[in-house]
Amino acid sequence: MTKSFPVLLASLLAVSSVSAPLQVIAQEAQPLDRIAAVVDEDVILQSELQRAIANIKAQYAGREAQLPPDDVLSRQVLERLVLVKLQVARAQGSGIHVGDQELTQAMNAIAQQNGSTLDALRQRLAHDGIDFNDFRASVRDEITVQRLRQSFAQSRISVSEGEVDAALKQQADAGNQFHLAHILVALPDGATAEQIATGQKKADGVKALLDKGELDFNAAAVRYSDSPNALEGGDLGWRTLDEIPAAFAQTMQQMKAGEVVGPIRGPSGFQLLKLVEVRDASAAAGTHTVTEYHGRHILVRVDDAQSDAAAKAKIDTLRARVVGGTDFQQVAKESSEDTNSKGQGGDLGWFPADAFGPAFGQQVEGIQDGGVSQPFRTDAGWHIVQRVATRQTDVGSDNQRAQVRETIGRRKLEDEYNRFLQELRGEAYVSFRSGDRAENTATPPQS
Repeated sequence: MTKSFPVLLASLLAVSSVSAPLQVIAQEAQPLDRIAAVVDEDVILQSELQRAIANIKAQYAGREAQLPPDDVLSRQVLERLVLVKLQVARAQGSGIHVGDQELTQAMNAIAQQNGSTLDALRQRLAHDGIDFNDFRASVRDEITVQRLRQSFAQSRISVSEGEVDAALKQQADAGNQFHLAHILVALPDGATAEQIATGQKKADGVKALLDKGELDFNAAAVRYSDSPNALEGGDLGWRTLDEIPAAFAQTMQQMKAGEVVGPIRGPSGFQLLKLVEVRDASAAAGTHTVTEYHGRHILVRVDDAQSDAAAKAKIDTLRARVVGGTDFQQVAKESSEDTNSKGQGGDLGWFPADAFGPAFGQQVEGIQDGGVSQPFRTDAGWHIVQRVATRQTDVGSDNQRAQVRETIGRRKLEDEYNRFLQELRGEAYVSFRSGDRAENTATPPQS
């Protein structure tokens, strides 16, 4: 469940001073950098906030109407920066650290994916008024947050075989994938009746705006959603039925593209869910066969105690015995120097051609069932291989189970990690600064 570097770069929107095409509005120099927020023992500077806001606006160039008023946007971006600070602090407290060498590799990867070099990236950032060290720190923070999510997933997320079986059956019945977007009106853990009523009223109000056509869904998500992906229009990407909350799954199959359902109460609050489009996923669930071979081999090692010439002479003698009628397994048990297979008469079980490297695969493919190869050389030494049998194996089911297990895990991680972030935010001391006025809050403000 790791994130690729192209995705990494895109996710730096709200925590760094650069976006995917490296286009950003340079900020005017300020004589004194003020504090925008205090987050436990850390701070967010006003310059950090303004750079992040500039990135969001650059991403919405030509679609500015979808953005909320500046004061609301500022608060949304500030909340995202707060969550980054809290996650980085928790990660560091858990012993998660990103070393300088790993960070440099990540920076080089980002530069390459933008068709550039690290030096050229540094120059481009300087041209746009962006401090290279600030950007480097943002990349470190993003990788650190990824590591925290991975650690969280490993310690708290598990998927049973029964869950995979149920999801596969559901997939077979439906066979579709759904492109979704959502709007979340978050509720704190142990929400009071008043907080629930307020959340319901807000969710109903957003739904009414959508029904009247006064606001499109993406714009409503940017303005009103409390989800971490609000500034991306609430886009959830493509999901299979097993990735859709149970409260929505049955309804989703009856919906048409463009329809919106909700609000429905879920673990994190009230949700509105939009079906953007549907596609047939049956091709992805199709079978995929590979050729597998049952084989045995005999190895004569080349090492300090045995020269290449001596090993070659020995393997030639062993092959002559096999071709002359001596049982291959008997010769392997007596003379093979592969300790892992020697006791089994050189038996390697069933394997695809490339399992033991290209040289081994070429020999296996080049003989018939029952045949014995000519001696051939690998890094380990000299071999002969006997091909016992051949079969076609459907690996589609294994791949499909692995994919389903991963998608269920992603769904669980999303739900659990969002709750974890709410807890993290609720426990933190956060003080927003506006001019000379400070606003203390222990929970995320509502849009």
